[in-house]
Amino acid sequence: MKSLRISPFTLLLLALMAAVYSAAGQSPQPSSPTPSSPAPSSDDPRVSVLPDVPYATAAAHPLLLDIYQPTGSVSTARPAVVLIHGGSWSSMDKSTMRTMGMFLARSGFVAFSIDYRLFSMNGGKVENPFPAQLDDVQRAVRWIRANAAKYQVDPNHIGAFGHSAGAQLASLLGLEATRDNSDPALALYSSAVQAVVDYAGPTDFPAHHDPEDDNFLNKFLGGDYAHHAELWQQASPVFHVSKAVSKDAAPFLIIHGTQDDNVPIAQAEELAAKLKQAGASVRFVKLEDTHTFSKPENRLQLALETRDFFNEYLRSASIK
Repeated sequence: MKSLRISPFTLLLLALMAAVYSAAGQSPQPSSPTPSSPAPSSDDPRVSVLPDVPYATAAAHPLLLDIYQPTGSVSTARPAVVLIHGGSWSSMDKSTMRTMGMFLARSGFVAFSIDYRLFSMNGGKVENPFPAQLDDVQRAVRWIRANAAKYQVDPNHIGAFGHSAGAQLASLLGLEATRDNSDPALALYSSAVQAVVDYAGPTDFPAHHDPEDDNFLNKFLGGDYAHHAELWQQASPVFHVSKAVSKDAAPFLIIHGTQDDNVPIAQAEELAAKLKQAGASVRFVKLEDTHTFSKPENRLQLALETRDFFNEYLRSASIK
């Protein structure tokens, strides 16, 4: 594939996008949760940032999100995007999505960068195994719908963007029904999203076994595959495709690096193939890069592909 020609007009965008994807590639090994970064702020008059907004409490754990809003007034509600960070479900936080949040807000979306409960093994004690993370991101989508009027969001046009572990969660938002209805305040709201961007996400946990990965997954997923196959399949987006497509699954944009050593590109290829076979709308973009894109032209293409995809699937005729 030919490299993109980068004009002076795009240099600022490249500089902004670099911050989001400059983190080191994520290992499948669990690590201690990182402390929350300082609350984000905006030095761009076009974007208003509301940091650390509580959206739920789960197992006495407060769940927060950051909101990136366009500052201009509109006569109709805006589409929204949920941003879900990576980190092997066990590290990093919502601040890593700040630059994408700013970029999408400048593009006319309301972006919600969310935290979720992190998996950990403190002193050998397993805390927050899957599906705690899925329950949290589904709560976030439902909370956005419940508060749509307050933030000028169109509740019928919500997308999800995730990287790595966050992409697995974003994919499940587009394929899986609400799991936890224990919160009566959210019971009337759907957790489904209308478009998904999967950037370097794992999609099939039973495939591509590795002893080191399995040691982590056995704990994260609540058991080994030989005895608890249903748990591994529950966490794997590919196993939800057929059921979801029959219920109008969200369209997918899948972007993956051909040199990804953390999540093999075969995982993305499998999800794309199954979505296409089932008749779902899917666009698959392969770029010559690693798990966390390092090439400026690829970061730029990721940003622009994401913006254009959400423009196509989240904007109604009245707000295009």
